[in-house]
Amino acid sequence: MNKYDGLARIIIQNVGGKANIAGVTHCVTRLRFKLKDESKAQTEILKDTEGVVNILKAGGQYQVVIGQHVPDVYDAVIAVGHLESLADARSESNDGPKEKQSPFNAFVSIVTGVFTPFLGVLSACGIIKGILALVGATGILDPSGSTYSFITAIGDAAFLFLPPILGYTAAKKFKLPEIEGIMLGLILVYPELKLGISGGAFDGKMNLFGIPVLWPAAGYTGSVIPVICAVAFAAWFERLWKDYIPNAVKIFAVPLITLVVTSCLTFWVIGPVSSLLSTLLSNFFTMISAVSPIITGLLIGFFWQILVMFGLHWSLVPLAMINFSLLQQGIGQGDTILVAMFGTTFAQTGAVIGIMLKTKNQKLKSLCPPAIISGIAGVTEPAIYGVTLPKKAPFFRTCGIAAVAGAILCALGVKGTSMAGMGVFGYTAYITVDGSFGKVIIAIIVSIASLVLGFISELIFYRDDAPKAKASDNKALDSSISVAAPVSGNVVGLSEVKDEAFSSGTLGKGCAIIPDVGQVLAPCDGEISVMPDTCHAVGITAAGGGEILIHVGMNTVELKGNHFNSKVKEGDRVKKGDVLLTFDLDSIKQAGYDVTTPVVVSNADDYANFDLLCEAGKSVKAGDDLINASNI
Repeated sequence: MNKYDGLARIIIQNVGGKANIAGVTHCVTRLRFKLKDESKAQTEILKDTEGVVNILKAGGQYQVVIGQHVPDVYDAVIAVGHLESLADARSESNDGPKEKQSPFNAFVSIVTGVFTPFLGVLSACGIIKGILALVGATGILDPSGSTYSFITAIGDAAFLFLPPILGYTAAKKFKLPEIEGIMLGLILVYPELKLGISGGAFDGKMNLFGIPVLWPAAGYTGSVIPVICAVAFAAWFERLWKDYIPNAVKIFAVPLITLVVTSCLTFWVIGPVSSLLSTLLSNFFTMISAVSPIITGLLIGFFWQILVMFGLHWSLVPLAMINFSLLQQGIGQGDTILVAMFGTTFAQTGAVIGIMLKTKNQKLKSLCPPAIISGIAGVTEPAIYGVTLPKKAPFFRTCGIAAVAGAILCALGVKGTSMAGMGVFGYTAYITVDGSFGKVIIAIIVSIASLVLGFISELIFYRDDAPKAKASDNKALDSSISVAAPVSGNVVGLSEVKDEAFSSGTLGKGCAIIPDVGQVLAPCDGEISVMPDTCHAVGITAAGGGEILIHVGMNTVELKGNHFNSKVKEGDRVKKGDVLLTFDLDSIKQAGYDVTTPVVVSNADDYANFDLLCEAGKSVKAGDDLINASNI
């Protein structure tokens, strides 16, 4: 139970109930509701509620001012009210300060973050594919008929055109304009390129501006990593130079340069690296299969789900197709490649069932039922990206179970005789040429054992993540804190700021600066505690526990990160004078926004003495002494 659940229920009830909420997001300090009828909100009750600092109404939003722990309250509001469908994906902050991550953890965070927005659709498509395999195998629908083809399109579309979908979600993750992310994905699945290669129109020779291009035989449909890498590069690349493009041509020049440069790099480097890895994997497993079927089962069973994450599992499917072809010609014994991975879907499904029963996290619990149904049908992406991979340990436990299952199946001589469906629809692949069902029974027993082991392992080992303490929770305040001006410009009194939350002192004591340079410097040594996706504000927790908030402009959250460029992330340690973020001052003004920048100490009431060292109307340079607070 979240410690803010009670507050969340009070807030939901007094904004008029769930039925009155049309949308909800949050910024650095406040919940921002879009209400269907503001007259239903009990403003005075909310103002008197402990944990609510103030209520503001501006820009068509009903704003509940909370303070810098607003991400935790927001999470509680979403969970308690089951408001996931109304939550704005562009909330200014995610889950509070982010822990420093290892490269693998960072990779997992990126991949799962990119997949999370469309896990529901992915599950739905997986279920459709499973049902389609069933009705096709039982003769309810003719696999050669048009109805079957239309339904196949519904189930297959999300998997076939993954790059454009991931381009969109990755763009949101990396703060690239979404349409550019979609375009990068569409370029990778452009039909003429794939047809030109598979049809031999290019005579096997691919080049771009005279530089050779290695294009995978299967193209990039269904791939994952190439488009994520492309979007990550594009976002970084675009931030480097877009502020130097004249505003008169920025609307077309920015996407033009980004798309051309990124696409070329993807064709030359990012895509070919993935293709080369696929080729190397294919050759490796061909060699291993010739040495020992049991080792093949262990390796493929363990690594299959990891290969799925990178889209490299497709490199092994051609090996299986060759094995089926040789069997039909009477010169082969069948396939072990797809046999070796058969336990993975069941281990994943069992693990998700176990997690669903064990977890207290309602959001995680809600992801499990569709992932289970999809997993039974053989499509495990929703289970991987939505449930087990974000938790890491369950994912690797299922890899271990799948490895054992693969080794047992291969050791017992189970071989695939034809391509079949996935999950429970894959058993027909093990009917032998002479019509025997013996291997089918073995496959059924091993798959059920995999599911049960996955289930039991999570009942035993799964634990919900412990709530993380805030950086300042266990720190006593030092006797004093000195805050330097973070920007250069003219000082104005906080009461003059055109935002009641700041002007009333609700969000802390301090002043504001009208900047003349688009750069924010660290006002003291400390740790970045707030850096929203929109990059328009930054919070610092000083070494002794003082909390400083710098908010560039009024309502600049509406710019959604445009004209801002963060140089730090939450959790980073900074020194006084370090560059925290830059912004295009002229562009923000031209967009019609007030650039007045409040600088406040959020927990100023914890200090006995609080002094402003620069009077209103004076000019300051970034780094000049601005505020001093002490308990002396």
